Amino acid sequence: MFLMDSKEQKDTEENAPSVIDRYYTRWYRTDLKGKSCEDHCILQHSNRICVITLAETHPILHNGRTIKSINYQISTGCSRLKNKVSGKSKRGGQFLTDFAPLCRITCTDESEYTIYSCIRGRLLEVNENILETPSLLLDKPFTEGYIAVILPKFEESKSITENLLSREEFERVVSKRSVTESQSS
Repeated sequence: MFLMDSKEQKDTEENAPSVIDRYYTRWYRTDLKGKSCEDHCILQHSNRICVITLAETHPILHNGRTIKSINYQISTGCSRLKNKVSGKSKRGGQFLTDFAPLCRITCTDESEYTIYSCIRGRLLEVNENILETPSLLLDKPFTEGYIAVILPKFEESKSITENLLSREEFERVVSKRSVTESQSS
């Protein structure tokens, strides 16, 4: 039997990929609706399910902002909280286009951000936990602080990433953005 000493075990745990890195592919949508840095992250699982989160560059996650409210009521006739799915084929879920608003987030400094679906598909669920504990969105944006879960149509599941950036492409965009900002200062 192979035994590791405590240092080897600790090194292995520190270098092990997270569940997100192991089972999901990260895709990004930058500067949504022309708003600089309002970047979203889409975590795509091999079973087609996509989890919508804030990208690490989103303004909500910076400058010590605190969330005042999260509202899934998109318009008077449309609330993402009223989304109900049932059965194996997830019947009843609201169908979303790429730029369908999922929620509006207001920070204590009164800045307001609309979070979009980024992909076409059926809304499976919204994260109601962030309504009671908005700090999850700030502290754990890729896990318990996710915004929503969307299931793309089977026939579109390969093509949904065409308008999204890979991790490497996203990092290039962010580094160009940093250079541009530092030159204009």
